[in-house]
Amino acid sequence: MTTNTFSTVLIANRGEIACRVIRTAKDKGYRTVAVFSEADAGAPHVALADKAVCIGAAPVGESYLSIANIMEAIKLSGADAVHPGYGFLSENAEFAAACAEAGVVFIGPPSSAVALMGSKRESKIAMQAAGVPCIPGYQGAEQDDATLLAEAERVGFPLMVKASAGGGGRGMRLVMDNADLAEQIRSARSEATSAFGSGELILERAILEPRHVEIQVFADQQGNVVYLGERDCSIQRRHQKVVEEAPSPAVDETLRQRMGEAAVLAAKSCNYVGAGTVEFLLDKDGQFYFLEMNTRLQVEHPVTELITGTDLVAWQLDIAAGKPLPLQQNEITLTGHAMEVRLYAEDATNNFMPQTGLIQQWQPATGAGVRVDDGIVSGQEVTPFYDPMLAKVIAWGADREEARRRLIRAVEDSQLTGVHTNKHWLASILKHQNFAEGEATTAFLEHFGQEESLQAVPADLGLLGLAGLLLRNPQAANNWRSTGSSRFTCELTTGENKYALSLTNSVGDLWQVNCGEESAEFSLHQIDGTQCICTLNGVRQSIYFTRDKNEIWLDNGRGCYQISNQTLAPAQASAGQGSGDLRASMDGLIVDVLVNEGDTVIQGQTLVVLEAMKMEHPLKAGCDGTVASLNVNAGEQVKLRQLLVTVAKDDNEAA
Repeated sequence: MTTNTFSTVLIANRGEIACRVIRTAKDKGYRTVAVFSEADAGAPHVALADKAVCIGAAPVGESYLSIANIMEAIKLSGADAVHPGYGFLSENAEFAAACAEAGVVFIGPPSSAVALMGSKRESKIAMQAAGVPCIPGYQGAEQDDATLLAEAERVGFPLMVKASAGGGGRGMRLVMDNADLAEQIRSARSEATSAFGSGELILERAILEPRHVEIQVFADQQGNVVYLGERDCSIQRRHQKVVEEAPSPAVDETLRQRMGEAAVLAAKSCNYVGAGTVEFLLDKDGQFYFLEMNTRLQVEHPVTELITGTDLVAWQLDIAAGKPLPLQQNEITLTGHAMEVRLYAEDATNNFMPQTGLIQQWQPATGAGVRVDDGIVSGQEVTPFYDPMLAKVIAWGADREEARRRLIRAVEDSQLTGVHTNKHWLASILKHQNFAEGEATTAFLEHFGQEESLQAVPADLGLLGLAGLLLRNPQAANNWRSTGSSRFTCELTTGENKYALSLTNSVGDLWQVNCGEESAEFSLHQIDGTQCICTLNGVRQSIYFTRDKNEIWLDNGRGCYQISNQTLAPAQASAGQGSGDLRASMDGLIVDVLVNEGDTVIQGQTLVVLEAMKMEHPLKAGCDGTVASLNVNAGEQVKLRQLLVTVAKDDNEAA
C-alpha cells in the first residue's frame, strides 16, 4: 500500500466534469487548480477553482491534449495531484506516467493499466486470457489495409470497425457488407487519428440489437475490488450514449452478480486501482461479452451515485490518498432508480448539426430527485472546439417510472436559449412507449422513425404573433402593455420561412394576428423576466423567451424557436435551392478538400470535410457542375456561412 499525501488537485479538464470534481475536492478540504484554453478563459470551471492556469490556444492539441502544457501548469500552480476527469488525457498512459515521474499523484489507475485498457486491441487479448467472455473478431498488430480487409472477410458481416484507442463513438463504423468496407476503414482511421492520435483499429462481429450494460468497479491500493451495480446505456446515437439508467431493466440479481464478478476479474487481471467501468454487450439470450474497460470516471456516473448513496469522486480522492475502499461488496445496496440524459448543443431537426453561439439564458430545472451537472452559464459562448455536451440532467425515483416522470419534467423545465439543443428530442425518447416499458436496445433509435422532435415544426400563427408583440416593445419586460399602438404590422423570419403579420389589440389582453388569409388569437397576461404567461390555442401556459435586439427565442414545449424581426431589414437575394455556393455549416476546421478547381462534380458529392465538436461533417455539392473557385485549404479554421467552394452549374441545369 502507498500512502499519498497531497493538498492541491489540478483538474486536467473543462466543462461540467471539471466543475463536478472541483466541488467535491473543495468539500474534502483540497485546494483546486483549473486549466483552461484561450477559448475557455471565461468558463465557469475557471472561476470555481482556487487557481487557474492558461494552457494554450483553443484547439485541443495545443491545450487540453498537450501533456507538456499541463505539466507546466502543475509546476506553476504547485499542484501535487491531478484529476483527469473524462476524455482528453484521462486514458492517456503517457500522461499518467509523466505525473508519476514528476512525483504528482495521478487520481486514477497506474499507467500500465491505463495503457492496457486504453487499447481495445490489447485489452481484448488480455480479457480473453483472463477468461472474460469476448466477441469474436480481429485484434492483431498488423494494421495495413490488406490485412484488415482479409480479416473482415474471415470475421464476417455485419461487422464493427473500431478505433483501438479512445471512445465516445469516434472512429467506430458499422459495416453491413464489403461494398464500402475500404472506405469505412479509411474514415474510421482518419477520425481516430484526429481524435486520439492513433489510427489503430480492431474488427468485431456486430451483435445486432443488444443491450449495452456496464459495470462500475472500484479498486483500492490494498487489492480490494468491488462492483457498484450496473448501468444500462443502450440508447445511443452514432455510438454515443444518449440515455443512461441504473439499474438496468434487463438485469436481475443473478445476472448482476455474474456480470459484476466478471468485471471484478477484469480489474484484478490488470492490478487496477481507482474508478473503472467494464462495458459489456448483453444479447437477447442473456449472454454478455466484454466490450472495453474505461479507466476513468464515466460521464454517466451520477446515476450510480444516486442509487448507491455514494460520491464516486470522493472515493477516487480517498483511494488515491491510500485509503481502503469505504464499503465491502456485501455492504453495497441499490435503492430506487436513476436516469440521466445528455443535453447537447445540436439541432435534432437538422440532422443533429452541432451548434455554436452565445447562450442567452441557462436556467436548469430543480425539484425533488432532480440533479443537473453543468459547466455553462448565461452569456457564455459555445465554441466549435470541444464536445457539444453542455449539461447532464439526472433524476432519481423510488422506482423506474417515478424516475422517468421526474426526468421528463426536468428536461422540459430546463431552459436554454441562444443555441439550439436536443432537449425536445430527449423528452420524446423518455416518453416513448418502448423506453417506458424498459425494452429499448441499441437499435432503439433506428426504429424511432420521423418523430416530431426530429422535424422542424413551423411555429403556429399565435406564437408568431406573440413573438411579434414581444419584439415590438423593447420595454416589454417592464411594461408589456406599452406597445405604442393597438395595431401594427411586422415581418418575421424563422428558419427559411418569412411571415408578414398584422396584429390588432381587440380588447384587454386579447390580440388578433393575421397573415394572408389566416388568422389566430392569443393573449399576453403577464411577463416576469424571461417567462411570460399567455393563452395560445385556448390554453393558458408559460413560455420562456429571451430577446436580443431584433431576435427572440421562444420555447413553447414543442420546440425552441429562433425568430427575427425583419421589418426594417433591407431585402436580400436568396441563393435558392441547388445553389452553386458551398458554405460552412458551422464554425470549424477544414480537415480535407476533395476537389480542385476545374473538377466536374455532381449534386450530393462530398467536396469538403469540416471538423467541429470532435466530429467530421461532409459538405456536399448542391448541384451538378464544375468547380469554379476553391476558397479554402485543409487545416484552415472557418466561420459559419463562410464561402468555401463555388460550383458553376451545368448549362442545361442553369437553363
